[in-house]
Amino acid sequence: MQRRSFLQLTAGGALAAGLAPTAAALGAQPKPAKNSTPKRPQRFGDGRDWFFQRRFGMFVHWGLYAIPGWHEQHQWRARVPRAEFVKLAQQWNPVKFNPDAWLDLMQAARMKYLCLTTKHHDGFCLWDTKQTAFNTMHTPYGKDIVGLLAQACHQRGVPLCLYYSIADWNHPAYPNQGRHHELAGPQPGDRPDWNQYLEFLKAQVRELCTNYGELHGFWWDMNVPKHVDRSINDMIRQLQPKAVINNRGFDEGDFGTPERDYDSGAAEAAGFDRPTEACQSVGMESWGFRQDEDYYTDRHLMRSIDRYLARDANYLLNVGPTAEGEIPAPAVAILKRIGGWYQAVKESLEDVTPASHLTSNRNVLLTSRGRTLYVHLNKDPVGDGVKLKPIQVAPQSAVLLNNGQPVPWAVNLAPSDHMEQKAYLRLRNLPTNEMANTVLVVKLQFDRPLEELGQAAAGPEKIHESQK
Repeated sequence: MQRRSFLQLTAGGALAAGLAPTAAALGAQPKPAKNSTPKRPQRFGDGRDWFFQRRFGMFVHWGLYAIPGWHEQHQWRARVPRAEFVKLAQQWNPVKFNPDAWLDLMQAARMKYLCLTTKHHDGFCLWDTKQTAFNTMHTPYGKDIVGLLAQACHQRGVPLCLYYSIADWNHPAYPNQGRHHELAGPQPGDRPDWNQYLEFLKAQVRELCTNYGELHGFWWDMNVPKHVDRSINDMIRQLQPKAVINNRGFDEGDFGTPERDYDSGAAEAAGFDRPTEACQSVGMESWGFRQDEDYYTDRHLMRSIDRYLARDANYLLNVGPTAEGEIPAPAVAILKRIGGWYQAVKESLEDVTPASHLTSNRNVLLTSRGRTLYVHLNKDPVGDGVKLKPIQVAPQSAVLLNNGQPVPWAVNLAPSDHMEQKAYLRLRNLPTNEMANTVLVVKLQFDRPLEELGQAAAGPEKIHESQK
């Protein structure tokens, strides 16, 4: 079971162990009737609308857990006593941390914003908080990491979002009761008091929203008690009006958060009825740095990214820096390769409208802009041809964005359509074997509005010149 398999279904809620969230809870709407136009999330109409222009972001999980290099929930999963885990603060000295190096990589991957874990479940804080001594200032490093990263982001115009865990394995007032993602019970010296802990939490949130300039997002996690308190998000909105807030805090927030591949409903939904930001890590086991990590394939990650961006959603892809502050070389290589793919196909993912309703082929996703249609081979292609039934109109041009090469096509009767006796548009001879470790995207340009593509009766058989 992975780090956030207990996702919230309701305001501040969390699932029981082992369950995954429903599509409805994450913002997915049921699959519409054939060829109906899916609903798009409504824009906010204020400063938060940056969220819809910068779709692809970098998630960074970093903290004391990078020192043992096993998992970001090391203390809990490895059953490390608190008294032993806190000693890691004496070793915290990430002398190679360079926020500009992180931002260089982020931009090489074509990402447009960044979200940092300011405090994970272990309670260690990466900023100069006055609410607890368990922070980066009381370590050999002695520097405010959030402050350094915020300064670099502001200088380069990169929107910064901050993650904050509600569950806390260090604070004496947090009521650890052995629920999911909690310690088995109070530790020596604890004085469990939820109201007192909330005052601590509010003071920390106020620090983060006051001391680091403009923020663009607040990413809550692990509201184990399912507590509802809208005043906390109201405070964030008052202090940071451009900040989008996720649905794992004390109310429903602004957007849903499907994670990894836990929820097939969110993965397969035709669209989303509220803003959505999926999240995934390059590592298969951990979100934080893991010394012997296994990594996802480029193809798996590209498909995941494409699957959400093509449906009007956002995507956060995570890396876990080492204890020294460097992003591991395998993760760097993955992000750079993803950046190369994204750069080639970005016109099909940015400033586009979801258009998969134009075809009954559920093995592809469609996006559009004007009279241009983009065909995303998001699932594992079963062959080198793609039929776009019920489209019967020949395109003016067909180009594979991945390499700029023309794509052969035909509008003719296929044997499998003999009952209907209709000719449909087919894309042919796609390099599905030669380019198997990526997501192919074909750009089609038409001479008419896209909604008319399935209405026109097919004329004489048409085959692209290269196929005659």
